[in-house]
Amino acid sequence: MECINLRALDTLRAAFGLRVGYSDHTEGTLVPGLAVAMGAEVIEKHFTLDRNLPGPDHKASLEPVQLNSMVNVIRSIELSLGDGQKIPRGDEYKNSLVARKSLVAGKEIKVGERFTAENLIAKRPGIGRSPMEYWDLMHSVSDKDYSVDDIL
Repeated sequence: MECINLRALDTLRAAFGLRVGYSDHTEGTLVPGLAVAMGAEVIEKHFTLDRNLPGPDHKASLEPVQLNSMVNVIRSIELSLGDGQKIPRGDEYKNSLVARKSLVAGKEIKVGERFTAENLIAKRPGIGRSPMEYWDLMHSVSDKDYSVDDIL
């Protein structure tokens, strides 16, 4: 593995301003998938019907089932790379509502009472005011009554 040097793909792309590919002579399908993740747009991999045949290339070649698996892995990698924009996608948004937290009344808060470190806490789910607003709310006055665990 220490001889593969996939970062050379970046070097070649920068030096020549061209798209890059990777000619793989390793056993298995790991390195071609990694090369795609590093930006290779073409993969060259030896193919054989029997890895036990004589000759120098059969051992590092893929048989039909492995070749199919490599192509499927590469297609999954291409999909998983996305477009580079960091926005919630698909189930990420739905999961964020459960995984994130909201500001919650840690104890009873009455109208006109100030929000403090003693009465504001963050808990799931993330359907209320974001804990990122904690310092903005600190010491401001509540405009309504909150019971313990009410989401702000």
